[in-house]
Amino acid sequence: MFERIKYLAIKEFIQTFRDRRRRILLIISPLIQLFLFGYVATLDVDNVSTALLDLDRSQESRELVRRLEASGYFTITSLPASQREIGYLLDKGEVLVAIRINRGFSKDIKRHAAPAGLQVLVDGTDSNSALIAMSHVAMIVERFSQDLALPATVSAAQTDFRTRVWYNPDLRSRNFLLPGVIALITLLTCLMTTSMAVVREREVGTIEQLMVTPIRPLELVVAKMSPSAAIGFGQMILVTAVGVLWFHVPIKGSLPFLFLCTGVYLLSILGIGLFISTISKTQQQAMMASFFFFQPTVLLSGFATPIENMPLGFQYITYFSPLRYFLVIVRGIFLKGVGMDVLWPQVLALLLLGIAIFAVSAMRFKKRLA
Repeated sequence: MFERIKYLAIKEFIQTFRDRRRRILLIISPLIQLFLFGYVATLDVDNVSTALLDLDRSQESRELVRRLEASGYFTITSLPASQREIGYLLDKGEVLVAIRINRGFSKDIKRHAAPAGLQVLVDGTDSNSALIAMSHVAMIVERFSQDLALPATVSAAQTDFRTRVWYNPDLRSRNFLLPGVIALITLLTCLMTTSMAVVREREVGTIEQLMVTPIRPLELVVAKMSPSAAIGFGQMILVTAVGVLWFHVPIKGSLPFLFLCTGVYLLSILGIGLFISTISKTQQQAMMASFFFFQPTVLLSGFATPIENMPLGFQYITYFSPLRYFLVIVRGIFLKGVGMDVLWPQVLALLLLGIAIFAVSAMRFKKRLA
């Protein structure tokens, strides 16, 4: 049995990697996606284009503006002369934030008689960026107010409020996104290569040659999956190495545990790819079915949006997604450094799901023409 699997697997490896363009694509494609997520797809809000209308022109107002620029979150790109011009800049989308410091700002601060006049207008078209920009402004203004408070007020304060961020102290979205890219690239590549493995044999007519051989269906499945599994592990190693060495994403957990979990994850992906190959007649159908599965899976996985924010019915659907569990695992290994003692529910769910998917797909697989 092992001899038959070995020779058929060798044949699959040769057929998969003999095309030079395909070999290059298997290396370049994940790197392109990794660099796009690393440099372009970021949730951080920095260097926000800001319009400033300072009607007070006092030392205090200039100090507040200095702190806004020194924070690195805001870049003063426009100095409008009126409120109407602020509205024009926001309408055109030239600025995301507009800050208006009213007359008497300095006097109100010194007298403590009334709240100092400060208005912040934010373009809410991109709600996520708008909320983050507003929180940055509020934090800077609050700290500015505390620094200008009277000594008596400061001494009377009874609250010592301090925050500490665990696992990702700098709050870099890159550290959150790049570990998830490992799961996405592995999913897409293995799904495509596996789903077209059997269909390719049917299209070129070599399935008849396999039918007359003594090889069993299970042996054929194992041999067919071998190149895809190797590609999955290879791309995982490549993306992990680039993410850690180039983007300086921390990996605090165990690499052997990451390899183990990747193997369990691949069991589900290869099973899904095999299932797609059993229902497809052509490689084009297999490719379309793979993309049809890939996009909803990413949306329902919690890759970019929390699952808790989804409608309840869709939250139940996510339990059938292998990507959901692997994202928790890979981010836990990279950022938290946790192991099996913490992640065993996700590993167990991923294993059971993989066994079920692969069993159903193997039962559908027939060593005959459909």
